[in-house]
Amino acid sequence: MIYHVQEFGVDYAAMGVSAPPRKTTLTSYILTPSEVEWTVRPAIIICPGGGYEYTSAREAEPVAMKFLAAGFHCFVLDYAVAPSGWPAPCCELSKAVSYVRSIADENGIDKNKVFVCGFSAGGHLAASIGVHYDKEIVRKFSGVKGLENKPDGMILCYPVITDHDTHEGTMKNFIAGRDEVKELFGLENYVTVDTPKTFIWHTFEDRAVPVASTTRFVNALVENGVECEAHIFPKGHHGLALANRLTGSVDEEASVWIDMAIKWVNHF
Repeated sequence: MIYHVQEFGVDYAAMGVSAPPRKTTLTSYILTPSEVEWTVRPAIIICPGGGYEYTSAREAEPVAMKFLAAGFHCFVLDYAVAPSGWPAPCCELSKAVSYVRSIADENGIDKNKVFVCGFSAGGHLAASIGVHYDKEIVRKFSGVKGLENKPDGMILCYPVITDHDTHEGTMKNFIAGRDEVKELFGLENYVTVDTPKTFIWHTFEDRAVPVASTTRFVNALVENGVECEAHIFPKGHHGLALANRLTGSVDEEASVWIDMAIKWVNHF
């Protein structure tokens, strides 16, 4: 396996936002021909949660290891958090999607199967690039010229995704004191027929991010004819990650989400 960590920031000053408290990085986990039969494989770009205040280690490498074991290449984006705010994280993810496609030929990556996977606020980020990939500000500051920054599919895990009864801390860090960008937070309002296919899951018991956050987004997908697979598990608190002992919170019912997501990618 090729393991590589690289700095992956953007020009924060030029876009008029504060620099994040630590450097943005993209960690690559690429399966190599010496270890597996050479073939093109899907790539998953993982965005951990953390309310745009930090990035959770529980929703980073452990998730990458599960996807790697399924035969996918993986990348973990440790993106800009407070005080940066919009559009810094989205520009970084835009740059990451474009970068993964740019290295596809030499690394056995299927350019038509580049997915984003996000948890909580990371789910908001993953869905943001799914609906905002063609915004001028995103394209400009991520150096994108075409559609190479558009993910082929989204895997959204208990996402903070709506502006109704949402997680206030996540919205506050997204806005970063600029009320004029608040309207961009509710992503269900930006779903179109061109939004990527989506796998999404949540738990009914989630009190930090109400399950209605997911159902509103699913309704928008359905209304626009975007294919989606949605799962609402009855039990489980917010931030389950893999919902097993590896990530510290065990819920046997919800833990099947990763196998379902892998099957969804394989049938893509």
